[in-house]
Amino acid sequence: MTCLAPPQPLTSPPDLWDPLVRITHWGLAIVVLVNAVFSEGGSVTHVWLGWIGMALLVLRLVWGVLGPKEARFSAFPPNPLRALAHLRSLVAGRVRHYPSHNPAGAVMAYALWAALIVVIGTGLLMTGGRTPMQVAREKAAVQAGDWSVLVTHTGPDADGAEASEKGGNGSTTKEVHGVAANLILVLAVLHVAGVAIESRAMRRNLVAPMVAGRRKRGRRA
Repeated sequence: MTCLAPPQPLTSPPDLWDPLVRITHWGLAIVVLVNAVFSEGGSVTHVWLGWIGMALLVLRLVWGVLGPKEARFSAFPPNPLRALAHLRSLVAGRVRHYPSHNPAGAVMAYALWAALIVVIGTGLLMTGGRTPMQVAREKAAVQAGDWSVLVTHTGPDADGAEASEKGGNGSTTKEVHGVAANLILVLAVLHVAGVAIESRAMRRNLVAPMVAGRRKRGRRA
């Protein structure tokens, strides 16, 4: 007599992401949105938000090694081929559940982190690695008429423009910074669209677990 193996339990994303994942997720989203839409490039606010974003990103990357299972990089390694297969299955109406990010979401997460690293790195280069407090003091000195504080720096001046206009490396860094920042906005839009499509296909609210509440499970077909 043949014994049938018991059915495997259905895996699904966590009903509630841990607090650190949620804080870094929404914190980075706010930093990107405010710096892209509301703050002026080179301003003290812009620099402050950049440093806050750097701290949040470092925290999330460390948590990808030390955090709970679903937050670790090992739970959602980037695999473009699997991501494409997942998208094809989604279009065909075959929705598979994953205990962490699905393959497409995983690729999106790594792409966003990579773009953030480029934006933060080029931002540090443009400011010469100066802290927001140093930038604020220099801007205050320039407004008071003391331009000597900018003699040894090639970062943004009081107007947010580079002090060294003839430096080719400076203009290239600024261009890369802008391209990467725009790329983040494009990826963010695609991310939101993907979450909306996935939520509809799975009949689940995938946003709720990233906010503060447990997902409301819909009826299965």
